[in-house]
This record gives sequence, structure tokens and C-alpha cells, in this order.
Amino acid sequence: MSKTILTIDDSSSVRQMVSLTLASAGYAVIEAVDGSDGYDKATTAPVDAILTDLNMPGMNGLDFVRKYRTHPSSRGVPIVFLTTESDDGFKQQAKAAGATGWIVKPFRQDQLLAVVKKVAGA
Repeated sequence: MSKTILTIDDSSSVRQMVSLTLASAGYAVIEAVDGSDGYDKATTAPVDAILTDLNMPGMNGLDFVRKYRTHPSSRGVPIVFLTTESDDGFKQQAKAAGATGWIVKPFRQDQLLAVVKKVAGA
């Protein structure tokens, strides 16, 4: 059975690129357009890992992580930020909120797959 990855990004082109990259490696992908959509999907369908953007309208990635980590279904689910932000302050806030890792956009497909494989398994 393939692993399911939730990707949360307000950019449809980024979601499409992430989805194509992951699907080509055999992952099932669920897409969400912002943190609120991601929270709804992450708490109603089992996911093996989450990739989230930081800057999104509505609920941003940091607020998503904080809220999701209070839900029982978040236990053991790795969350990796996929964002243009590279500021150490944001990284520290993300880690404190419960994030597992950080990838800066633009990303390389092999880099994304390596991180997902590491946190979610093949």
C-alpha cells in the first residue's frame, strides 16, 4: 500500500508540481489550498506525512501546525515546511510548533523525494 502525503499550498502550480513529483514515485497525494483546508483533510483522512507552505491567506502553515498538533490524529505524522522562507526565526517557531523539517523553494525533485522518503518511508 502506498503512503499518503498531504500537500498544503495556496499556489496551484506548486501543488501540481509536488503532486506530480510524489505520484511519479508511487505516493498517493491529497491537495489542500490553505491551512484550514489542510486541517480538515488531515483530520478526516489518514496521512503519512504533510508538506505545508508557510505563507498562505487564511490559516498559514504555522497556525496549521499548531492547530493540527492538538488533534489526536497528528500523533506521529511528520510535517515538513516547503516554503520560500529561509529565516532561522521561522524555522525555530516551526520546530517549536511541531514541524519535522524545512525545505526552501524552489526545490529539486530529488531533494523533495529524499525528504519525504526519510520522514514517511517508501
